[in-house]
Amino acid sequence: MEKYVLGIDLGTSAVKVSCLDQLGRIIDQEIEDYPVYNPAEGFSEQNPNDWVHATLAAIKKIMSKLKDLVKIDGISFSGQMHSLVILDKNKQIIRPSILWNDGRTANEADYINKNFGKEIVEITGNKATAGFTLPKLLWLQENEPDNFAKIRYFMMPKDYVRYKMTGKINMDYSDATGTIILDIAQNRWSNKILNFFNIPKYCCPTLVNSTDFVGFPLQEVCEQTGLNKDAKIFAGGGDNAVAAIGSGILNSQNLLCSIGTSGVVLADEQNPHTPYEGTLQMEHHAVAHHFYSMGVTLAAGESLSWFKDTFFPEKSFNDLLLMAQNSNLGANKLFFTPYINGERTPYSDSYIRGSFTGISKILTKNDFCRAVIEGITYSLRDLISIYEQNNKTIEKIVCIGGGAKSKFWLKLQADVFGKKIISLKNEQGPGIGAAMIAAMGCQWFKNWESCINLFVRYNDIIVPDQHNFVLYNKYYNLYQKIYSSTAPLARAAAEL
Repeated sequence: MEKYVLGIDLGTSAVKVSCLDQLGRIIDQEIEDYPVYNPAEGFSEQNPNDWVHATLAAIKKIMSKLKDLVKIDGISFSGQMHSLVILDKNKQIIRPSILWNDGRTANEADYINKNFGKEIVEITGNKATAGFTLPKLLWLQENEPDNFAKIRYFMMPKDYVRYKMTGKINMDYSDATGTIILDIAQNRWSNKILNFFNIPKYCCPTLVNSTDFVGFPLQEVCEQTGLNKDAKIFAGGGDNAVAAIGSGILNSQNLLCSIGTSGVVLADEQNPHTPYEGTLQMEHHAVAHHFYSMGVTLAAGESLSWFKDTFFPEKSFNDLLLMAQNSNLGANKLFFTPYINGERTPYSDSYIRGSFTGISKILTKNDFCRAVIEGITYSLRDLISIYEQNNKTIEKIVCIGGGAKSKFWLKLQADVFGKKIISLKNEQGPGIGAAMIAAMGCQWFKNWESCINLFVRYNDIIVPDQHNFVLYNKYYNLYQKIYSSTAPLARAAAEL
């Protein structure tokens, strides 16, 4: 009987389920969308049961295509990080999930940093920002005390889907570090943080490794999807950790650059003691005994989606990329800052907002398209610059997500970053990584290197054009000055 694994990538806008065989070949992929709700400005929420329905629907579609003599050997997960799911004593959802890109908790993040200062970084590896989970819990304490009092369990999105599939509640270390409640060096929930903020420890899930077996699918899940009842389900990890696995990032000299809803630059680290002092996030990897650092720009692909939906709803993303190619390098001196949701790295500013700078009557629609794409890429270079300033050697950058689907955008990244760029033959890094966790959990491989060598497949390396890099340096230096000019205005406007 043929054996397959399923990798479930629970993103912000959709779930993608990938089925792979023992040679690392993709047999099938299914995508199911679900909505994001914005009940107020800066708020971003989802119904956790939408994730469950979409995931099971995608699995059912895959299982309906497989032959009877095919077996799903293992299943694992990649999930959006930081987003808060809360259940009561009866394991019922208390309220919609507050997502990672929700900006309502700026005051709570400031409060955490003022009260803990450097100690929050020493304990958790991170400064508090609005996106993390702990500020969301504090916001509930202050603004929805009745809901806070009902909390018996809190978890991340993939943990909820996995609970609905297995009946078991737990959280892996990579997602736990994203709560900024975990003591990253001791691998346990921090009693000091929990006690200071009056968060009951019983709310914290049992901690597991990403490759740990957590259960089999419930009978009703098997009946609904067609899954075999002996499919082993493994914990999985936060999307960025899992994307790093799916991109082969277990080498500290290679970076991962991911352009999804957000933009991420990530590096493997051998220990949590880094020189970044909280400027970059520090997290447990989905690979045991590894860590990773990362910087996040909150609205990368989301900025392009907003631009398309607002000004060119009739066009496709490919249309916009073609328009951008018909503009000049530097977009005829038009700049775009992708701060439409605030910004996390390097500024940690929930009040800043996006802008176009340099508008003149000579500009065309093509220039605006290119300015948005260049602005997103400049914001990613902000993250790469932090690594360079801390003397990290960067041999090449593996690019995944929407920015890796376009040869034009890949070349633009190479020229802006001044680094060699390589993409994956299948750019679904998180979904492939989740499947790889399942394969390792099923003991298909003796070590991660063997798994990566079979599952991760690269395209050709793109080398930067030195002339373009010099020009982009000049534009990037100007781009960096826009934040300091617009930040006071944005904060004053928020106070109106």
